[in-house]
This record gives sequence, structure tokens and C-alpha cells, in this order.
Amino acid sequence: MPHTTVPTQPLSEVYDIAVIGGGINGVGIAADASGRGLSVFLCEKDDLSSHTSSASSKLIHGGLRYLEHYEFRLVREALAEREVLLAKAPHIVKPMRFVLPHRPHLRPAWMIRAGMFLYDNLGKREKLPASKTIRFGADSPLNSSITRGFEYSDCWVDDARLVVLNAMAARENGAHIHTQTRCVSARRIKGMWHLHLERSDGSLFSIHAKALVNAAGPWVAKFIREDLKLDSAYGIRLIQGSHLIVPKLYEGEHAFILQNEDKRIVFTIPYLEHFTIVGTTDREYQGDPNKVDITEGEMDYVLKVANDHFKKQLSRADVLHTFSGVRPLCNDESDNPSAITRDYTLSLSGGADEAPILSVFGGKLTTYRKLAESAMTQLAPFFKQMKPSWTAKAALPGGEDMTTPEALAAEMTRRFNWLPAAYRQTLGDYLRQPQLALAGRRARSGRPRPASGCRSVHPRGRLPVRPGMGYQHRRHPVAPNQAWPVHYA
Repeated sequence: MPHTTVPTQPLSEVYDIAVIGGGINGVGIAADASGRGLSVFLCEKDDLSSHTSSASSKLIHGGLRYLEHYEFRLVREALAEREVLLAKAPHIVKPMRFVLPHRPHLRPAWMIRAGMFLYDNLGKREKLPASKTIRFGADSPLNSSITRGFEYSDCWVDDARLVVLNAMAARENGAHIHTQTRCVSARRIKGMWHLHLERSDGSLFSIHAKALVNAAGPWVAKFIREDLKLDSAYGIRLIQGSHLIVPKLYEGEHAFILQNEDKRIVFTIPYLEHFTIVGTTDREYQGDPNKVDITEGEMDYVLKVANDHFKKQLSRADVLHTFSGVRPLCNDESDNPSAITRDYTLSLSGGADEAPILSVFGGKLTTYRKLAESAMTQLAPFFKQMKPSWTAKAALPGGEDMTTPEALAAEMTRRFNWLPAAYRQTLGDYLRQPQLALAGRRARSGRPRPASGCRSVHPRGRLPVRPGMGYQHRRHPVAPNQAWPVHYA
């Protein structure tokens, strides 16, 4: 795959901050830092959002189940960030109702009601409706033995797009974003980090940075130990999560949160109008984070949980696609993978005569912005000129004038009705400024082409995109000048 680099100016000799990792935490920190007036360099060995950040359940949520583990601080912060992201990115974050079927032998009703009350009130909730108790009728997609349940609000997000938009925000503030670029080594020399980097074509170059941020995700501890030759204050545990994509299980735009006999939960989430995402799993992972595939046991587990709840029974033949990733969680010595905290830990070392390094352990998609803000707070003593925090009120690229995904879809239909419906949806889903992408282009009945200067990359896996289009590569831009994420057969 060709190397992609997006400099806004020639490489400078010294950056304020160098960030290792192009997942959500890395690009979030790059965006925050560059918006505070710092010069930022970010490198990612593959493509943006190639691993953990694009293998999530695609939810912006407080984490209802974390209440059982008494993680009230994490839930409160995540609920507050849910509101922030609804305002920052209304074009890719949308409200969704979640239905929790009641299974009395697993959790009594009073416990669930108490959890719902806390969920409604722990964090700021301005845009979303409160929880409620519901009853299921004969037309319910659930098994007839399930007659009641609970409903609450959370949000859905295009996770890979969230990463790309943060990289765009960083780039707009002057950051240099380099994909297909691996940090070979980094050493402290005379109060400065000296980084040696290798592009995918084998070419080498070096930069200097006053501070280093290790946001390498599954490789965070390995980077400290093997590339920096330092000791790590924290360990990392890799927990595999796998999802299935199946034909649409039920009508409606709501998700289900299913309780299993092992006290875990599995989501069913509407996806691209004609499909349902079912997942996730939790299992310890000891393999290569570059090559994470669903196991037969995981597939059977997810199918069984779904079949225990729905009238429509699923088999392996119904599985259209699977995707898997590993969550790099801070090792808290928990015996149960599901009980390991999803909170983040920031480890800062250096100072005085030593150049600082900040390493990111753990975290979740919903709290990436707060994590980045906390990271900058820790680095603030090293950058006296750094501007104050700014990301809470700033829209992500493309979200400035759009109020809801529905409003964007209506605008796409009004302005570009000559495009096939599937491409209008794609345009609305992904483009920041569609009028620029389509400027000077005539209406055409054939397949649209990338706008001038567009280069895209394939994320791993093949996703079913639209009925009738079969399995196709979904191409994501890795830089702001790549205007059209085109679907090719």
C-alpha cells in the first residue's frame, strides 16, 4: 500500500509533541495539542483507525454495565462526554434507544431500575430522553417468554470516521499526520526526543520533539519496553472483542442489550438499514494484535445469546461478515475479562533535564476527548505558552452547520438527487464539505470518481455496504484533501 503523508509545511526540525499512534486517543491528543498552539507530529504504522478504534461496537455510551463494577466516576465522565460529542459531531453521532429485555433470574427488576435511575442522573442529560419500563406485545421480535423490559438512551457513532475527523481537526491546526510510518526508535538526547522513522517504502527520516506521547494502543507497553528500552509503570491486557454482521433481525432503529447467563451482555445494533451488528465478546488475547480474527467459540457464543432472545433464529450461514479487535486495557489483575476497568491511565515520566513521555493505557471511544484534555493538563508544565482547553465547545469538521444526521440526509437528497440513493447516503455519511467534492462535476449516471487529489486506503476487512452491491471494500480517507471515500466492487 502506498505511503500517505499530509504535511502542511516542510518537516520542521523540532516539534513540541510527537504522537505515536493513529487511533482515537492519538488523534484526539494531536487535535487538542495543535489547537493550543503547539507544533505536533503524529505517526501511525498502518492507516488511521486500522485496529482497535475501528473494531468497536460503534457506541457513544456511558456504560450501563460498568455500574455493576462501581465505576461511577467513569460512567459519570462518559455520560457527560456523550452530551459533548452529540454537540461536537451531530453528523456522525446519533441518538439511539436501547431495549433491555428483563430476565428475572439474571438481574431483578429493582436492580435494573436502580441502575437506570443512576444512568439517567449521574451525568448531564440534556438532549436524550429518560429511561422507562416497557411491555412487549405479540408483534415483538423477542421470544414470547420475554414480556417486559426497560428502555434507555445512548448514541451510535461511525468510529473510524470519528478518528479521521479528529485527524482533520489536528491537521487544520498545523499538525503533521503521517500514516504508513513506523517509529523505529526514540532516544532522549540533551533534553530532547530524537525519533527515527521508517515509511512503508523503506525510506527513513528523523525528527526531534520536546515531548513524546505513546498512544500506540495494543503496542503501548511493547513500544516502551522494546523501542524505548525503558521500564513500564503499568502492564497491558489485550481483550478480544468480536462482532457479527447479519441480515436485519427486526424492524425499527433501536438496539437491544441482551443479558446472558454468564452475566455478560451482547448488543444488537441496526447497521446500514439492512443489517444488524451483534456483539461483542470478551476473551483474553495472547496473539499478534495485527491479526485478530473471530474464533469459532466466539461466533457460537454470540449466535446463542441472540437465539436465546429472538424469534428469528440465526446460524453460521446467516453471518455476512465478522470483525474483531483487541482492547488494550490497563492491567488491574482482574480474573474476569469483562470486569477489567475500561477507564484510562496516563503515565508521565521525565522532566527537569529529561524530555517527558506520556503513555496512554486503556480508555474507551466515548471518553477520548476527556482523555486528550487530561493528557494536555499533565504536559502543561512543559509548555508555558500552551493555550487553554478548547475542544469541549468546538465542532469537529463537518459538524459546524449540521444539526442532525437526518437533516444532512435531507440536504443531500435536495442538492444531489441525481446521485443514486446509496451514494447520497455515503456522501452524507462521510463527506465534510460535499459542495467542494462535487464542484465542477456534471451529473452522471455512472459511478462517481474521486475528486482531484483524492487518495484513499482500505481498512481491514470487507463490509456489506448496500443491498445489491455485494461485499465491497469500504475506503476511508486518511487526510483532509482526500475528498471522496469511494466504494469499488
